[in-house]
Amino acid sequence: MSTTPSIESSTVIQQYGSLEPVRLGLPTEVRYRSVAALNRLLAHAMAIRDLYKKAHWQTSGATFYEFHLLFDKHYGEQLNLIDSLAERVQTLGGVAIALAHDVVEESSIARAPRGREDPIHQLERLLDSHEMILSEARPMARQADADGDDGTNDLIVSEIVRTNELQSWFIGEHLVGRAGRSGATEAQV
Repeated sequence: MSTTPSIESSTVIQQYGSLEPVRLGLPTEVRYRSVAALNRLLAHAMAIRDLYKKAHWQTSGATFYEFHLLFDKHYGEQLNLIDSLAERVQTLGGVAIALAHDVVEESSIARAPRGREDPIHQLERLLDSHEMILSEARPMARQADADGDDGTNDLIVSEIVRTNELQSWFIGEHLVGRAGRSGATEAQV
């Protein structure tokens, strides 16, 4: 018989989706909105972090060493974002998601196959994931700004958007000249 408590018998000190009272000068409804947005971005960051580690382990070909290092660097940067996002959720009085099943339920980032992909498909999947994160993060930042939640707005703009833009650029540059991918800006097209 196991002595490890089951989920049913463990003591939950705060339910997911609830807010603890905090003295930050932000209305409760603003904190609820920000916590929901931040948990969504947290799930995306956890999903892309795992895509980067999978790519790091499974990349191949003539660019193996370069991609192996790049993917691991981006993995570490996403790990830092995860910590910042989770801490902001907790600061606002919320409960940060933390488990794989939470990520699957919350994130819309496409999962990679269990098998090993070629480097081009790894890059395309990562680039698509960054674009999806950025397309969701920007409106969330604007909402936080409109709500007067400067801390959340700053985190999303200064860390989430900027890091994902930079990583997207690095990944996208490896796809320049491939069908459907170009280094040209929209204004040049």
